Amino acid sequence: MHVLFIVDPLPALKAYKDTSVAMMRALVARGHRLSVAMQGDLYVIDGAVRTASRPVELVPDADLHEHAWWKEGPEGDQPLTAFDAVLMRKDPPFDMEYVYSTHLLERAEAQGARVFNSGAAIRNHPEKLAIAEFPHLTVPTLVTRDMARLRAFHNEYHDVIVKPLDGMGGTGIFRLAPREANLNAILETLTDNGQRSIMAQRYIPEILQGDKRVLLIGGEPVPYCLARIPQAGETRGNLAAGGRGVAQPLSGRDLAIARELGPKLAARGLLLVGLDVIGDYVTEINVTSPTTFCEITEQTGFDVGAMFARALEDAVAAKPEARSA
Repeated sequence: MHVLFIVDPLPALKAYKDTSVAMMRALVARGHRLSVAMQGDLYVIDGAVRTASRPVELVPDADLHEHAWWKEGPEGDQPLTAFDAVLMRKDPPFDMEYVYSTHLLERAEAQGARVFNSGAAIRNHPEKLAIAEFPHLTVPTLVTRDMARLRAFHNEYHDVIVKPLDGMGGTGIFRLAPREANLNAILETLTDNGQRSIMAQRYIPEILQGDKRVLLIGGEPVPYCLARIPQAGETRGNLAAGGRGVAQPLSGRDLAIARELGPKLAARGLLLVGLDVIGDYVTEINVTSPTTFCEITEQTGFDVGAMFARALEDAVAAKPEARSA
């Protein structure tokens, strides 16, 4: 199987903890070939979606803290249908260029390319807004740009988290205390004075035990999650915000959530999903470039990359053969 990764530049990846690299290593271990392309390498000409790409070989026993863990071959130009699988692993921001890429990927799928996660599925599942489909699994949640509604929500629930809809890594997240002196200033800043919609959620005290990343692969839950535990005095558990990652078995509630959402999301073209769960509640459904493979594998011995590689093989086998464009 020849797999194309659409990723950020390889020198920018922290290979020792990067999930895309863990995927690459698992696929190579199972005898598959790899190529890489950047988001900007995608293009369409005369209706056919193509890309400039480079074959990649992984250096055996390489120190993943160094940049010498891969070797690239000469650049080629091919239709996306020439690959057995295309993995969209470009990190956010989810800006208009990203949206255009999802349209190109969707067009490539119509031509016979096999894309995971599918372009339409990524575009149709904004990571914070997607939870609105499952209100029985979430805490009270409001999405609006209206300042009066936001203030009324805070007045009702007293302790509230507010965040931008397009943030990642914990950026722009604020906790509004019951008597928040800076309430108006925070809301004005996040909404750009009422010009940008944001999300407000009732605060979940269980964040102190961790913001859990529950992985779904091919609709099935990985048996361990990564609880991202905030630093003392911090509200955010995100690793990028200094949170500490602790792998642990899924709780009964985690498993129930995963069993309910997994098959539904997989049926929509989402091979890999990262649920964010705090306490008993889903707070986000991550579909663009979910992570934590390395942390879970290192702490538990469960090979998440191998599970993904097997699921990808099954998904490719289940899709019609791609045809060259």
